[in-house]
Amino acid sequence: MKIALVRARYSPHGGAERFVSRAVNALADDEGAAMDVAVLARRWGEPADDPLRATVRLIRCDPYYLGSVWRDASFAAAVHRRLRQERFDLVQSHERIVGLPIYRAGDGVHAAWLERRSRASSASTRLAIALNPHHAYLTRVERSMFEHPALQTVICNSAMVEREIVERFAIDPAKLVVIRNGVDLARFHPDAAPAHRATSRARLGVDRDAFVFVMVGSGFERKGVAAALQALRGCPGARLVIVGDDKHRDRYVREALRLDLAARVRFVGAVDDPLPLLAMADAALAPALYDPFPNAALEAMACGLPLITTDACGAAELIVDDVNGWVVPAADRDALEGAMRRATGLDASRVAAMRVAARAAAEPYSLVALSRSLQDLYRRLLRDRGTRFP
Repeated sequence: MKIALVRARYSPHGGAERFVSRAVNALADDEGAAMDVAVLARRWGEPADDPLRATVRLIRCDPYYLGSVWRDASFAAAVHRRLRQERFDLVQSHERIVGLPIYRAGDGVHAAWLERRSRASSASTRLAIALNPHHAYLTRVERSMFEHPALQTVICNSAMVEREIVERFAIDPAKLVVIRNGVDLARFHPDAAPAHRATSRARLGVDRDAFVFVMVGSGFERKGVAAALQALRGCPGARLVIVGDDKHRDRYVREALRLDLAARVRFVGAVDDPLPLLAMADAALAPALYDPFPNAALEAMACGLPLITTDACGAAELIVDDVNGWVVPAADRDALEGAMRRATGLDASRVAAMRVAARAAAEPYSLVALSRSLQDLYRRLLRDRGTRFP
C-alpha cells in the first residue's frame, strides 16, 4: 500500500504536521497492513530526530522560486510531476493544489479568512489585502481545487469549515467529512497541574495565586492577541501567558507596554511542549479572528481549562456557555473582556465544575478516535477504487 502525504514545509511541531503524523500512525496501525508512506515536501524541519522520519520517505519537491506566488505554484507543479512518476494508492494533500484526490482543509477557507480580516482592519490594510497577488492566487486556486472533478474527499476539522466550503463553492456536500483533531488524553490531563504549576509560574515570575490565562498559537493577528491584550486591561490582577511566535512579535510587545500591561503579560515564544504552560493556567483563550480548529484549544480543554473563544473558531463547537467556557463574537473586545471577567470571578465550586466539564468535552477526541475515523475514511476511499485495505 503506497500512500503520499503532501505538505510544503514539514515542521514536526505544526498542527497540520501533527495530523500528518497521526494519519501515518492510523495507516500503520491498521491490522498490520504493509505501508509505504511518503511525504512530499520542500524540506523537513527540525528536529532531525523526529520519530516520523523513521517510518516515511521524504520526497523533495523543491524547485527554485522567487516570491510567494511562484513558491506555491512551483511546488504544486513539482508535486504533480512526482505523482506522474510514481503510483500511489492514496494521495492526501495539506496544501491548496488543484487536481489531487484528498484535501485536508486544516487552514479553513482562505476567502473566509480574508473577509473576516478585512472587516476588522483599517482602510489601508483592506487595500493592501485587495492588491496582494498572493491572496488573489490563493483564492483562485482554492475555488479551482474545490470545484475540480478529481477531488474525491475534503477532510474538515470543524463543522464551521464544512459549512463555509458548501456555501462558497460548487461542490457535492457528500465529498466533505468532518474529522476533528485528536489529543493525547493521557498526557494532556488535569493531573498534570501539580507537577508543573508552581515550577512554571516561578520560572515566568508569575505569582502563585494570580489568575492566569494562557494562549497558544503562532500568527498573532489571526489568533486575536491584540484583542486579548485590550481585554486584559479590564481584568485587574489577571495574567496572560502568550505561547507562540509571530514575525511582528515586537509590535505586540510594544502594545503591551503601551497598555501598561508589561508586568502582567509574558511572551514566551514557540515551545516544543506546551503542557507545562497549560498546567500553570486557570483558563485558556482562543479569541481568534479566524481559526478552523486549533489543536491548542483541545489540549487546553483536555487539561481541564475552561476555554474562551469566538464564533469564528471551530473550537466553539465544543463550548457550552457558563458550563465549560464562553463563546463571544469575533473582534468584539468588550464581549471578550466580559467573558474574561466572568472567568476570574468564579468561586471555587464553579471553577471545579467547569474544569470537569472542559475535560469531558475533550474526551471524545482521543488519538484512538482520530485513528479510527481516518481508517474508516481510507477504507471507504480504497474500496471505492477497488484497492484492498485490511
